[in-house]
Amino acid sequence: MSAKERTLKLPDGSTVSALWQKPKVAKAVLVLAHGAGAGMTHKNMAATADGLEARGIAVLRYNFPYMECGSKRPDNPSIAQAATRAAMADAGKLAGDLPLFAGGRSFGARMTSQAQSADPMPKVTGLVFFAWPLHAPGKPGVDRAEHLSGVKIPMLFLQGTKDEFADLDLLKPMVSKLGKRAKLHLVEHADHSFHVPAKTGRKDPEVLAEILDVAEAWMAKTP
Repeated sequence: MSAKERTLKLPDGSTVSALWQKPKVAKAVLVLAHGAGAGMTHKNMAATADGLEARGIAVLRYNFPYMECGSKRPDNPSIAQAATRAAMADAGKLAGDLPLFAGGRSFGARMTSQAQSADPMPKVTGLVFFAWPLHAPGKPGVDRAEHLSGVKIPMLFLQGTKDEFADLDLLKPMVSKLGKRAKLHLVEHADHSFHVPAKTGRKDPEVLAEILDVAEAWMAKTP
């Protein structure tokens, strides 16, 4: 799939890179933020964007400022969320009348949910989270989820049952507490990267196809 390069301007005058890809017939737009350890061009981000495009979903991927300048230290939330808002504003112009969704992988998913909770972003129909990080590995807790009560639009959580960033005994009740506006889809045996052991008989591309099918179907029916 082909992606067009774009440049997003942030409030402090700096810029970050973005990639836009849209199918000939699109039914929605998803703004996709990357995880903490890899930027928008990582193979998993590209595969996710390509898979969504093949399913009729246009995608805008973007870098957070730290990734843009080659740093390994993630931005503080205010800086990261400013990038999220800039990406959403750009996608809003590109989307036209198409439904607009926001989300991302891990760190990017959490920065998106925090931004939406702090100050709802215009025209956003729902949030799509790929492996939302409930807690740090080995440090189970739900403090990171407190802001989610402030998100008043539909949310989709796509999570692996072996995700060390999301203990199921904490994740399930957390999502349930959010009520009808939140849906949880669990992928058996998948870890935080949606990798599954060979002994399961499944391959990672099959797992990706599963979660993208779920994401596409959810976006199609979310008003």
